[in-house]
Amino acid sequence: MRRTHEILIVIIIFIWCTALIYLSRNQDSMLERSNQERNDLDKAFAAIEELQRQNNQLKKIAQNLNAVGVVPINESESKSTNLRNLRLRLQACLQNVESITRNTGHHLDSRTPSKEHEELLRKVQDDIVELLYSTETELNSLKKISGNTESNINGMMERLKTQLRAALLDSEEVTSLDDAWRNVEAQQLQDLVQKRIQFIQNPKDCSKAKQLVCNLNKGCGFGCQVHHLVYCFMVAFGTQRTLIIESNSWRYNPEGWESVFQPVSETCTTAGHPIAPWTGESATSSHRVVNLPIIDGVANRPPYLPLGIPDDLSERLLRLHGNPSVWWVGQFMRYLLRPQAWLDTEVNEAMKGIDFNDPIVGIQVRRTDKVGTEAAYHDVKEYMKHVEDWYVKYELKLVKSKSTKQVTRRVYIASDDATVLADAKKSYPKYDFISDTSISKSASLQSRYSKNSLRGVVVDIFTLSKCNYLVCTFSSQVCRVAYELMQTLHPDASSYFHSLDDVYYYGGQTAHEQIAVLDHDPKPGSQEIELRVGDVVGIAGNHWDGYSKGTNRRTKQTGLYPSYKTKEIFPLVKYPTYPQANAGT
Repeated sequence: MRRTHEILIVIIIFIWCTALIYLSRNQDSMLERSNQERNDLDKAFAAIEELQRQNNQLKKIAQNLNAVGVVPINESESKSTNLRNLRLRLQACLQNVESITRNTGHHLDSRTPSKEHEELLRKVQDDIVELLYSTETELNSLKKISGNTESNINGMMERLKTQLRAALLDSEEVTSLDDAWRNVEAQQLQDLVQKRIQFIQNPKDCSKAKQLVCNLNKGCGFGCQVHHLVYCFMVAFGTQRTLIIESNSWRYNPEGWESVFQPVSETCTTAGHPIAPWTGESATSSHRVVNLPIIDGVANRPPYLPLGIPDDLSERLLRLHGNPSVWWVGQFMRYLLRPQAWLDTEVNEAMKGIDFNDPIVGIQVRRTDKVGTEAAYHDVKEYMKHVEDWYVKYELKLVKSKSTKQVTRRVYIASDDATVLADAKKSYPKYDFISDTSISKSASLQSRYSKNSLRGVVVDIFTLSKCNYLVCTFSSQVCRVAYELMQTLHPDASSYFHSLDDVYYYGGQTAHEQIAVLDHDPKPGSQEIELRVGDVVGIAGNHWDGYSKGTNRRTKQTGLYPSYKTKEIFPLVKYPTYPQANAGT
């Protein structure tokens, strides 16, 4: 019965999120209100953040509904009671929707929502009612059937999944009805941050500028080294120092970082002397030049680490983006990964055969040294399950829009295993796979640290970041770099991925914590932990089945808990705002 119970949980989450997602449009309107209505906006803002978070989480859960297997129904549990409780909870959700709709409507008298907004809002609400009906019907039929067959349960799951996809599309369409503000806001925020970075990186007098020296030659692969640089960059930015990259004898290219990517500074490229070791922000504040060790060995850790976001931009970021921590990392990644002309030409040549105007899903399959050490083996079919889910939903969107466009299901494969392409073509003949096997060969252990290998991994990262959707393992740093860079290409690409293993993380990050928004009483004999509203949970990982694993800071218990009963905590960090760079912004 546990799996059946999980289905009910997913359905409840979906109904709650879909019904309320339209509020994000109302919040957009409210942000344009006069100062007299600011208090009303502040009260609604917290609710909007919660809805955005749950909608992003819902997409991941809904995509994995087909992971629910066939399990026998436990006759000892009262199915009638479960159905009655489900109906009560759904009705409570609907009452909440009606209440919030009435209350929020009072703030919209100065701006009438568009006809499309109202029509689609009513459609979302109708979908909720219809889903309530179909859920009860499906579960009642399950209750009456003795000896349920696999086909019976699979059929039920497919019907529910199709309906979930349709309602998800409606909720997403509501969000996209007024994308103008989102595009403008995303561009303004990105321009603002890039100006701040450029300002601190280009002091007028390098001989007097405070510097932070970062040695690139960390003993790991390209993705890991780039993340090391971003960590240094964020600390330099936070401590108002110009980042200096020491990259002599770089294992990928002995000529150094600046021979591959543009220099991080135009006015200050050489470290001054003497160079003091990092002993903490305040302890080293009097030193002009400081050397920062790798994040694993840094003493007196600075606050300027992922997953923190700048306090002065937090309200705007939380409104705009589903995972502002990734957005913030992506800004430094964007500045660092500006290729030199020769590499830019190589990347563009490699991408010539890919039309990014048509849909394409990217998968990154990491094998070789990762399997058995940092990650488990994942067969191609595990990736393709989520690729297919994305295309089914995309094609449904075309049907709903009455488009006659013919879709070729294209997949870009990035892998260090040259056999992956052949395996995919053989198993999925209806898909068009794009891959460069020379890149796979250059990523092998024998030739990984070479200029050719570097070209290959950069091509893969840039291509993956431009795909419509990314399926990979977040245990791979290359995958995470592509995902971080992807955030700089869209107003909010936080949900444009599925990870087969880890949640998003950053090596050496501050504690990844969530806060309970609903109570949870663990089932007797289970591995679940108790939650009370307001409890802080240190998350260890998401099992992608409706449950996450973590430690309740209050009770010190470690175990499973329903993911939807918590929300993310994004640490706010007081970064410098560099007003000199913001003039006129």
